[in-house]
Amino acid sequence: MTAGPTAATRPHNRKQLIVEAAGQVFSERGYHAASMEEIAAAVGISAAALYRHFPNKYALFAGCADVMVDRLVAATADPGPAGVLAALTRVTVAHRASGGLYRWEARYLERDDRRRLRAKFDQVVSRVAATLQPPGERLRAVAALGVIGSVTMHHTSIAQRRLEEMLLASALRVAATDPSSADGSAALVELPAPPVPRTRRAEILAAAIPLFARDGFATVTNGQIAQAVGLAPSALYRHYPGKIDILVAACLQAAGLLSQAVDRHPSLTTLTAAYVAYSFEHNALNSVAEAEIRGLPAGLRRPLILAQREYIAVWEQQLRAARPELDPRQARLLVHANFGVVVEAGRALRWQDTPGHRDTVTALAVGALNF
Repeated sequence: MTAGPTAATRPHNRKQLIVEAAGQVFSERGYHAASMEEIAAAVGISAAALYRHFPNKYALFAGCADVMVDRLVAATADPGPAGVLAALTRVTVAHRASGGLYRWEARYLERDDRRRLRAKFDQVVSRVAATLQPPGERLRAVAALGVIGSVTMHHTSIAQRRLEEMLLASALRVAATDPSSADGSAALVELPAPPVPRTRRAEILAAAIPLFARDGFATVTNGQIAQAVGLAPSALYRHYPGKIDILVAACLQAAGLLSQAVDRHPSLTTLTAAYVAYSFEHNALNSVAEAEIRGLPAGLRRPLILAQREYIAVWEQQLRAARPELDPRQARLLVHANFGVVVEAGRALRWQDTPGHRDTVTALAVGALNF
């Protein structure tokens, strides 16, 4: 008896192919929006075949996270700061399409899986920190990793070798930055304050933002939002047609605050200081806008994407004026590297908003631009 055509052509690395495809779908669509059918189609198999390898979507999601972080752990075996960071850069660029899973989607892991993932990331950070001078500086290690990881959060297209070179050079500059050399001016940046919630609609928005940031838009219910403002769930509809409209309002508020900050702070240093201040002051709002925008319907997402591009274009213009050898895509890459430093260093500091923390993160982020 001979095997059928399906068996004959089944690749030996099908499970690996599934993990690669699933990582990309989870990264692009988000955990809740992704479906097993969509992932199966990306691999070119049936959903039934997919379930033979993974019993459910969560098991596949957790498996993706494990495989990806294990690659980073393995990459840190190279000696020396350039060796470790170069290896991590190669791995991250090679799996760029699926790396975004870590930035926001890992919060959907169950507690034990999240702890295991965090322990592995801590191992990566410790190995990078051990190669720095002086050794053991974890914040600089985290910031350098923020540069490398930033490439998973955008689609700027650059030749792979040049992409790796630029990310590595930026990460090494951040790793060599002395945060204590900051002059204290970054802590003095003032941002426009968000509107005080004087209406019930504004109160609903203010209550929803931290819930979305903590638990994810998909898992927060209208009942939770209503309870936070002392309303019956049905009363929300008098102020917002649906939960998605609350999310849109949050993203618009974030875009507006960033736009105002650009008008007040036109130079690269002050732009960076303002972005740091914004990230510390409005951490929940920023995380919601960054993590959830891709889940919006295309018609609602487009104006927000355009606002983001206009904001980044200001950075590009300033950076290319300071570094005329950069083309627009290279400048954009470094701007995102700057953002990556802020996000990861801020997280490492638990977003504790102090003048010293703002100044330290600003110094590290400026290092990523090398102007």
